[in-house]
Amino acid sequence: MTGNIESGSSQPQFRMGTGAGHGAGAGAAQAHGTQISAPLIDNDSVERDQIVVPDRKSWKNFFSYMGPGFLVSIAYIDPGNFETDLQSGAQYKYGLLWIILVASCAALIIQSIAAKLGVVTGKHLAEHCRAEYPKVPNFVLWILAEISIVACDIPEVIGTAFALNMLFKVPIWAGVLFTGLSTLVLLALQQYGVRKLEFLISFLVLTIAVCFCVELGYAKPRTSEVLYGLFVPQLKGDGATGLAISLLGAMVMPHNLFLHSALVLSRKIPRSVRGIQEACRYYLVESGFALAVAFLINISVISVSGAICNSSSLNVEDQKSCSDLDLNKASFLLRNVLGKWSSKIFAIALLASGQSSTITGTYAGQYVMQGFLDLRLVPWVRNLLTRCLAIIPSLIVALIGGSTGAGKLIIIASMILSFELPFALIPLLKFTSSKAKMGSHANSVLISGITWIIGSLIMAINIYFIVINFIKLILHSNLKLVFIIFSAILGFSAMLTYLAAIGYLMFRKNKETGQLLVLSGREAQQPAIIGSECSFPREDIVNMQLPPKRPDADGDL
Repeated sequence: MTGNIESGSSQPQFRMGTGAGHGAGAGAAQAHGTQISAPLIDNDSVERDQIVVPDRKSWKNFFSYMGPGFLVSIAYIDPGNFETDLQSGAQYKYGLLWIILVASCAALIIQSIAAKLGVVTGKHLAEHCRAEYPKVPNFVLWILAEISIVACDIPEVIGTAFALNMLFKVPIWAGVLFTGLSTLVLLALQQYGVRKLEFLISFLVLTIAVCFCVELGYAKPRTSEVLYGLFVPQLKGDGATGLAISLLGAMVMPHNLFLHSALVLSRKIPRSVRGIQEACRYYLVESGFALAVAFLINISVISVSGAICNSSSLNVEDQKSCSDLDLNKASFLLRNVLGKWSSKIFAIALLASGQSSTITGTYAGQYVMQGFLDLRLVPWVRNLLTRCLAIIPSLIVALIGGSTGAGKLIIIASMILSFELPFALIPLLKFTSSKAKMGSHANSVLISGITWIIGSLIMAINIYFIVINFIKLILHSNLKLVFIIFSAILGFSAMLTYLAAIGYLMFRKNKETGQLLVLSGREAQQPAIIGSECSFPREDIVNMQLPPKRPDADGDL
């Protein structure tokens, strides 16, 4: 910068540092001997659908921040989580409730730093990955992120198909096809912006909560036993450790980290030190409230399952269902034990869960593609692509294996999500601990230590889960010895490659690139460097669509 520009405001603001991504623009400006002031926020051009946070110190600002946390919380109450919860209650009654408490606290910390990354830097996680990593690692991370989104979408498709079967006797394969129509719903929602979507998701979350509150009234679990299971850690019985690992690993979804860091960009917040701190604080509170609702729903599912399957009045057929409980069997069990309406209420909750998870998963896919590749597809094409990738394997399994095969596909999808988690979690932890990217808002030594311990534990648990299941698959297969040995060599070679990739992400040194800084005084009066692509709020996030085309020198994307 060659000089200061007078400004009548001393309000701290953000500017773009001289990173590699903006060096060309700055050089062009200097070549012409000019300085161009490009304010990041133009207060005179606020769009009608923008969510503007007033530049004042007031608790009422909290309501402007409400919304993203509820979209994120859907991943914690999706059909895949419901199935794990049902199995937990059926096999160990309330003994694993404390796992849900621990996992929810860990999830709150992880989600809060994902939100902070977007608030402080003005870019979401996928965009940071594109700026940070070379082309090949960036492409691999994108592929893995897309796979995780498809894996997350599979339980949602199957869960919705199960719900339609319970409510209207629709065959599972037909229900899978019917879920493709939700793409039309997404297209209708896009024109109304993010705020309307947040209200819809909040309504669906409330519907799920009300349904399971009614189920609790039917099941009547003993409060003292529920509280004991919630606050007294215990792992009793064969398989309790494995199921506890499944519960803990399923609580942090990789696509959620990309989604949360993007959704917070829908707000036009004051770009001052106080404004950034207030945004981070209120997003933490809002996420805590949304995840508390999700926590209570998970507790309710386990409690209902535990109360029913451990009842002394079960007949032989219902006891058999409890021994291998899944989403489809749960409907018959509830109908036999608690009555027809209990089964219908569970189906409504499952339908709301599947549809809401579908919406958030599809939009996470949009931001992942835009962030990693800077590729902007027409929204309906992106929605259709994501949905087809989830529907095709679900349809094949439903046609061949029926409801049993579809239920097993949910377990496979959960394993894939466990496999993918480190490739989103490690970059997030490194970026939010980097002063080069976060400035004074970087994680403190204490917070960094806590988040790395939590992240390392979650990743270690997921890796253990993958290895154990792979070993079981090899040992219990009916293949000849030669093929078993060959499969074991390939599998463990792949595991070594997997661990090497995790090591690369963990120990690779971050680039010392430019970043958005909070400025004050004379620094705040200096012009922003030309070439900045960030503005607040992000229009692509506000409208829940990909950004419009930005022509380059050749007139192309």
